[in-house]
Amino acid sequence: MNEKESRTKYQLQSLATKKVFDDKGWMLQAPGEDVPALIRTVYKNKQLHLKGDDHGFYTFSDWLPIHRTLKGSSPPVTFKSKGLANELGLEKLYITFSGYWPEKNAMMKTCSFKETEAYAVCGRMDESLNKILVVASAGNTARAFARVCSDNNIPLLLCVPEDNIHVLWFDEEIRDNVKLVVSRKGSDYFDAIHLSNLACKSDKFVAEGGAKNVARRDGMGTTVLSAATTIGRIPDYYFQAVGSGTGAIAAWEANLRLIEDGRFGNNKMKLMVSQNYPFIPIHDAWEAGSREILAMDDDVARKQVAGINAKVLSNRKPPYGIIGGLFDALSDTRGQVLIANNEEAIIADDLFRKTEGIDLHPAAAVATATLLQAVRQNKVEKDALIMLNITGGGEDRFKHDKKLHNLKPSLVFDIDPNEDEVVGKVEALF
Repeated sequence: MNEKESRTKYQLQSLATKKVFDDKGWMLQAPGEDVPALIRTVYKNKQLHLKGDDHGFYTFSDWLPIHRTLKGSSPPVTFKSKGLANELGLEKLYITFSGYWPEKNAMMKTCSFKETEAYAVCGRMDESLNKILVVASAGNTARAFARVCSDNNIPLLLCVPEDNIHVLWFDEEIRDNVKLVVSRKGSDYFDAIHLSNLACKSDKFVAEGGAKNVARRDGMGTTVLSAATTIGRIPDYYFQAVGSGTGAIAAWEANLRLIEDGRFGNNKMKLMVSQNYPFIPIHDAWEAGSREILAMDDDVARKQVAGINAKVLSNRKPPYGIIGGLFDALSDTRGQVLIANNEEAIIADDLFRKTEGIDLHPAAAVATATLLQAVRQNKVEKDALIMLNITGGGEDRFKHDKKLHNLKPSLVFDIDPNEDEVVGKVEALF
């Protein structure tokens, strides 16, 4: 892909003013606008044409804001469920699986759909940026970016809570261009984000941008593109567990593009997103009819996060109320926010293993648990076309098949560290 081609394949649009503009570098918001709003990609190709299996994840590159492709990628895989569908009495249950499942040709080496983010975001970067990428994560995102950046020699600073670093396992050693710093034990994802924000005070670093990065969202949206191109139409229901809700926003945006494509129907999937009880800020805000996340005491929030198995679902400040965010996505699709506790998720994981034959990541188990609830409570029709987004799976299988290596932190910081100390120490790592 040459630079001219990559720069003309898409533009960006403000969701506040609908203004369309060119992507000049690493744009995370519309220039000259003060109202908090996401920006969205507008692609030249209104119809999606897949590049083929040999392109891996980049088979979807028509609708990815990338300037280059990277090695090692694998796309999400969609298939019609037999075992789980029979168990639930569902006629058209489709599973979109992102993880490690060789028999299904699912070969994501970090076992998570966060690889779709990493390959898209790093593909958006070009040499003119000349900055060290900074990513804050509760675990899976860090593992995905570490693998992609290590394999493709992209400088990366990871910020992760110390309690979560056990999830930073790999089948190969991570190279020196990737550095890990952590917020000390007792901290959570919000504290890791704060640490990353301090690091970005240095001109040497650039924030990945989270939900504001169009590449992250469009990368995650490939799960819906996988489903629609496999099935032949847009699903009726979309089930996914959420921490930030970025994946659900991405699903909604992909849905809108598929409607514009014209070949996959014109319906909007009902977003059925879920959280792991007792940490349920998105659920509580949605049920209260609030456009903003309700106020949370820091200590209470950390205690709630400590009580959930799906640690990746622990974002205290998700892109919920921002224009174009999760509140708008749920409103536009008449969606619902569901909850499942740890026990329900464990039961769902056991059922998925028994009926489909692979293990689930805790977040995917939460989503599966809420699908079971929805069927029992008649929230979905038995003949509806349902997409279950399995955002991570096959970890147990992967760990059984591979010899693992853990990434160790270079620095440990207090929960509320000094800005100058952080900047000085992280600069010295590179």
